[in-house]
Amino acid sequence: MFKKILIANRGEIAVRIARACRELHVRSVAVYSDADRASLHVRVADEAYAVGPAPSRESYLRIDKLMDAARRAGCDALHPGYGFLAENPELPRACAANGITFIGPTPEAMELLGSKTAARQLAARAGVPMVPGVQDSIENLQEAERIARELGYPVLLKAVAGGGGKGMRLVSAANEMPAAWRDASSEALNAFGDSRVYLERYLDRPRHIEIQILADQHGHIVYLGERECSVQRRHQKVIEESPSPFMTPELRRSMGEAAVRLAREAHYTNAGTVEFLVDAERNFYFLEVNTRLQVEHPLTEMVTGLDLVKLQIRIAGGESLPFAQEHVVLRGHAIECRLYAEDPANNFFPSPGTILSYRAPSGPGTRLDDGIYQGFTVPTEYDPMLGKLIAAGQDRAEAVARLERALEEFSVTGIKTNAPLFLRILRDPEFLRGEIFTRWLDDQLPHLLAGEKKAEGGAAAEDAATLAGLLHHFSTARAGQANGAVGETQSAWKRDARREQLDRGLQPRR
Repeated sequence: MFKKILIANRGEIAVRIARACRELHVRSVAVYSDADRASLHVRVADEAYAVGPAPSRESYLRIDKLMDAARRAGCDALHPGYGFLAENPELPRACAANGITFIGPTPEAMELLGSKTAARQLAARAGVPMVPGVQDSIENLQEAERIARELGYPVLLKAVAGGGGKGMRLVSAANEMPAAWRDASSEALNAFGDSRVYLERYLDRPRHIEIQILADQHGHIVYLGERECSVQRRHQKVIEESPSPFMTPELRRSMGEAAVRLAREAHYTNAGTVEFLVDAERNFYFLEVNTRLQVEHPLTEMVTGLDLVKLQIRIAGGESLPFAQEHVVLRGHAIECRLYAEDPANNFFPSPGTILSYRAPSGPGTRLDDGIYQGFTVPTEYDPMLGKLIAAGQDRAEAVARLERALEEFSVTGIKTNAPLFLRILRDPEFLRGEIFTRWLDDQLPHLLAGEKKAEGGAAAEDAATLAGLLHHFSTARAGQANGAVGETQSAWKRDARREQLDRGLQPRR
């Protein structure tokens, strides 16, 4: 086992990794930018080292500064979390050059699977089904137009180095291709430093279902069930669940075995996720591989009882997987929502600022992976995700009910969050029936946001009425006292309670 692990990340995932280290009796080392000096991940780690100014390119994305911190702290391993440098093959190479074990796949596997076209070629060799399209990047607009005519519209342009919807454009007709080509190439260059794109047929109303895999250094590879990630906004996952309400045992086995074949073909080690699109007839098609821990990994942990972060660390240390495929059993259902400091009613505008009060939910089947606390200032420099709220139950209905209850308990003031929107999603009849697909939320958002604005208006009116009533009560009481009115003597605790009610009435309702 390692003695000390540097966590090359921030926020809730850095907190998550530090806690796993604590349970393994391994010392954890945090890094922080000037903006994160007071962050929770700095507080929970055993040691912390500054790595530069607030901009990521001057701090968290500086491999040389991470290596310097690791050397100063005497670390023998590094965990990248997700985001930042987690899928950059230069980080594991730098670790190897400095005698530090990288907790993740090899740089060769990262490079092979990080390119969407190279990954498609690998999937073809492994016999994994793919969406009809090209295996290589497209050279120019004319070639894109020719291929689109052969495949038939609609088609998708996608960035070779991309992910998360960056550099992706839906092209419904030939006259849309020139603008889509220009925009996709430009966005891919800005996001990834690589303007190359490829093309594949667009699937109507597909589901996004991913398979979690684990592979040790001794040739053992297992799949740990699936996660349904179809509730997305602009190709970004919003709510995930496991197992998928659309899944059958036969489909799970087929997709899991395909993911394992792909991982074996890539000589993959450690944790990874193979992502698929699944059509209405339950035909599945390879999408991409994420060569890291996923944001939604707690779902798999909740339904399998396994700790993926600890397993990552043990695999990196050379240990064999302590179980085989036949030992993996999914129990119950889990659902997760990503909590962001943003205002859905204002076009999801970020809402940084100081958290004035914070109440975390608890109770049966509830888990909150967060990186904030009361008094913490959410910075403007980074992704505004505050954490993930996860609920588990014996079945999907109980998991959804528990997440709804937990969201009602969740309270934060001083900033806005997307928590109210999740409540509306969880109560939507189509969602409750499991009738979701990758564009479902984009299609439903106008209706959901209209309801949220109406609810906010009603809450504001109720707050105003409460405040007016309290003010009237106090003014009447004072007037009665001035006129010598005889009434019940009010105890001190009642007066304090009234004042507390007034104070709460002055706070924005959540």
